[in-house]
Order: sequence, then C-alpha cells, then structure tokens
Amino acid sequence: MSATPLRVGLVGYGLAGSVFHAPLIATTEGLTLDTVVTSNPERQEQARTEHLEVRVAATSDELLDRAADLDLVVIASPNKTHVPLATAALKAGLPVVVDKPIAGTAAEARELAALAEERGLLLSVFQNRRWDNDFLTLRRLLAEGELGDVWRFESRFERWRPQTKGGWRESGDPAEIGGLLYDLGSHVVDQALVLFGAVTQVYAEADIRRPGAETDDDTFIALTHASGVRSHLYASATTAQLGPRFRVLGSKAGYVKYGLDPQEAALREGQRPDTTADWGTEPESLWGRVGSGESPLTGGGRVEPTLPGDYPAYYAAVAKALLDGGPNPVTALEAAAALDVLEAARRSARDGVAVTL
Repeated sequence: MSATPLRVGLVGYGLAGSVFHAPLIATTEGLTLDTVVTSNPERQEQARTEHLEVRVAATSDELLDRAADLDLVVIASPNKTHVPLATAALKAGLPVVVDKPIAGTAAEARELAALAEERGLLLSVFQNRRWDNDFLTLRRLLAEGELGDVWRFESRFERWRPQTKGGWRESGDPAEIGGLLYDLGSHVVDQALVLFGAVTQVYAEADIRRPGAETDDDTFIALTHASGVRSHLYASATTAQLGPRFRVLGSKAGYVKYGLDPQEAALREGQRPDTTADWGTEPESLWGRVGSGESPLTGGGRVEPTLPGDYPAYYAAVAKALLDGGPNPVTALEAAAALDVLEAARRSARDGVAVTL
C-alpha cells in the first residue's frame, strides 16, 4: 500500500459514524480520518476529543468544497440522505462508502451503481455483519460440507426493547426509511443472499407492537431461494426471550449458535481493534454446536469453536480496492438485490401475500 494514507471524510457522527465507521477507519492501515461532518455541537466536540487531529465541518457542502483534498467519502448519516449525498460525492469525483441500506429502493441503488461505473469510482456498502463471528463460522462449515445440503436457514436479530426511543429510525414517515425491516432486515437478508443465493419468492409479516411505535418493530421474512434453501429471518425489538442467532439444518447435520457477535459491544465500550489483542473473540461458553438428532441445549452434537469476528476486514478491503485495485468488498448491485427482497417483503406484509421475484 501507499506510504501516504487515503484521506477520508465521514458524513454523520451519530451511532453509525461514531461507534462503527470512525474507529474502524482510524485503525485501518492506508486510511486516515481527515474530516467529520456533523452540525451538532456536542458531536463536533466528541469527534475532536476521540480523534485529536480530525477536522470538523458543519455541512456536507463544506466537505465537498474540499473534494480535491479527500480520497474517500463515507456516508453514515440518516437513511433518507444516503442517495443525495452519495450522488453528490460521486459527481464530485470521490469514491464512496454508504452505510446500509444504500437507498430506499433497488432502483435508486442501481442508479447509484451506474453513476459510479460511469465515473470509474468505487461505490461500496457497509454490510459489516458479513464479518460477524457466527457468519464467518457458518461460511466455513458450509465450505467444508459439514452440514451436507442445507435445507433450512433460520436467522434471528432479536432484541428486548419494550420502550421506544424516538428518532428517525422509529419514525412512521416513509421518507425516513425507518423501521426494522430496512434496519436489521438489511443485515439478515444480505447474509441469506450471500450464503444461499438468489430468491424466487418472499413472504413477510411486519407488525407494530409497542405503545407509541410508528413503524415496524417485529418482522418476519420467509425466503425461497432458487437453490431450494428456505430462509426464515426474524428482526425484532419486542422479543422477551431471545432465540438462537442461527439455526441451520442440513442433510448431514445442523448448526445452532446463540448470542450476538461481540464487536458492536466492544466498539460501544470504546475498545479498538488495533489495541485489543483478542479482538472479535467470544467466550467458549457462547460457542455453537454441530450435530444431529438431539437438542444442543441438552448436550447434543459437538462444540464448534467460533471464528473471531473481523469488522476491520471491511475497511482493509476498501483501502486495498482503492490503493491496489482489489475487489469491492460489497457492491451496490449486491445491495440492490437485497433491496429487491426488502421491497417484496414490504409488499407482502402490506397485502398479506407471497411475492414472486
């Protein structure tokens, strides 16, 4: 890689910007966090405290006025701003990383992909949970044929948050692109597509359960893959008893894994990948099990060591793509395929029908 790191402008310093993107950018070889864009004075001060040499801008226009001083723009602002900001950055001649979902519709995602291709610029989507510990472990099990032919994939991203917090993520305004279908649903759908390929049919249920909630907070999606695998995906803020993160059933064996990847919690606590020796690892008590014929909760099957999670790999791949011509870790067209599924799920839940893709 080049001795001179690429200068990154980060738009947004809420949860996504401050907890995920800024620490990962700052600890990636080949990248340096040059500028943070936020109009909030408290977040401006937070950025200066957490990243001592960072510059702060109040608006994205201020950032793009200095496009010649930057090498990459990362968009971690509210969902409704993703398309206009990504468009502006690409037109300014800058490669772009966009937090998921890249857009509200698959058509918008494909338009952005076409613009990036026309300009010869990288456009990548931050689907960090492709580097979750359990997902990496499951991919290895599948590659080694440990489960045989997979018949059913169950994936749960469940939380117990009986009180709403407010904010754009829970807004009922469709323009905000809020709700769990497009939030956590973006993760579970993307993972299912990576593992088992294209989808031919989508059925979904999306409910508003909590008092005062304005948008879906309890969602189920059933996918039929062209490969024959069936995926059952759950995204919920109203789950009083959490189910397994993964339950994968195949012709030879099944894999069951409880508990979320520890990287988000570590980042929230201020830990950093470059200073944490055991980054992404979890206690053996949380390792999953592989077996057949008996519940893992009663000792069935063998303990399967969980591979370390590796969120730093995403930005390492972005740096390699820009500096050395490596592959884009997550393309906009892959994100568009996930949005095809999410749009079908929204129609299915609204109309109470299965949608064919």
